[in-house]
Amino acid sequence: MPDGVHGALVRRVSARPDGPLDVTWLTNGTLRLPLGRIRLQWAPAPLGGWDVTAHLGLATTEVHLASWPAAPDDWPLLVRPTVHEVTGLCAALTFATDALDLSNHLADV
Repeated sequence: MPDGVHGALVRRVSARPDGPLDVTWLTNGTLRLPLGRIRLQWAPAPLGGWDVTAHLGLATTEVHLASWPAAPDDWPLLVRPTVHEVTGLCAALTFATDALDLSNHLADV
């Protein structure tokens, strides 16, 4: 992680269990999260490791998704399964919503 950066917007999660998280580094945490996007933030933990949090963007707000207190230095491997599951769920919900909208549109025609 670059110096002075304590947050990242997750762009893509590899399908491989040990694969990377593609991120955009954030220099501050004030970015409004788009629907279905995840922001990771981290800070040194008092007794070692890292306090990591994840937030999820919803339609009108963002919610606290998860916390990993005092995570080890390889914390991206620790948070990856959760981030992968949530991004998959958001993609499925987006697809289902689009399909429902199309179905409703076709029913009105």
